[in-house]
Amino acid sequence: MARVAEIRVGTSGWRYPPWRGAFYPPGLPQRRELEYLSRRVTSIEINGSFYALQRPDHYRAWAAQTPDGFVFAVKGPRFVTHLKQLRDVRVPVANFLASGVLALGPKLGPLLWQLPPRMRFDAQRLAAFLDLLPRTTAGAAALAVEHDERLEFRALVETDADRPLRHALEVRHESFRDPAVPELLRRHGVALVLADSAGTWPVFDEVTAGFVYVRLHGADELYASGYTDAALDSWAARVRGWRDGGRDVFVYFDNDAKVHAPRDATSLLRRLA
Repeated sequence: MARVAEIRVGTSGWRYPPWRGAFYPPGLPQRRELEYLSRRVTSIEINGSFYALQRPDHYRAWAAQTPDGFVFAVKGPRFVTHLKQLRDVRVPVANFLASGVLALGPKLGPLLWQLPPRMRFDAQRLAAFLDLLPRTTAGAAALAVEHDERLEFRALVETDADRPLRHALEVRHESFRDPAVPELLRRHGVALVLADSAGTWPVFDEVTAGFVYVRLHGADELYASGYTDAALDSWAARVRGWRDGGRDVFVYFDNDAKVHAPRDATSLLRRLA
């Protein structure tokens, strides 16, 4: 029997003070917010990993708080994407992979690499980075062994099973409109993120992998505006089309500022039920 493609919808992160008492019930302890949200969406982006290396016990705790079948996407560190801008990043990527990502086990979904708006397309640099990325959890564990001394006493360099590992790339500079970009991503099986950002950054709408990765940053105002019923109907139709074409689909709402993200995510899931 052919495998049925999956749809995952959720939010970018879960720990937002404005959600407390608005989306999260009044009095819900902060430590139970992930547990609460993960019963209402089917995936969440871990974005704390973008700002700092996490610890294996953090990832283990997050996995334990979520239901069976739940999946996390994990955002790669800004040290790799924004500070180093993909230059000479073998050890920083190894540090990220050794920081506990593999502790998610079967709940580890795609790794997201978000490039800064100022970063222009450089074919040689991007190709070298894509060549570096492991395509399996066993490959990730092998690269994680190359971590530096900062992870010496808290590294996790083992995986409970060898599974495919997927990557998505979000670009924000118009120079990535180059036809060489989707060609390069297809060669490596990396998804080009379809990001809706209220016109702040260019939209790249091209399928380059066996899965689709969508980030919805706000319909009219970046991070702050929600999506209308008509807009959610339209996104639902697109998601079904990708799914019916045999591709897994991951959709994350990043319009968190006014509590739109969890509400839009649950509304989209209702349309897709």
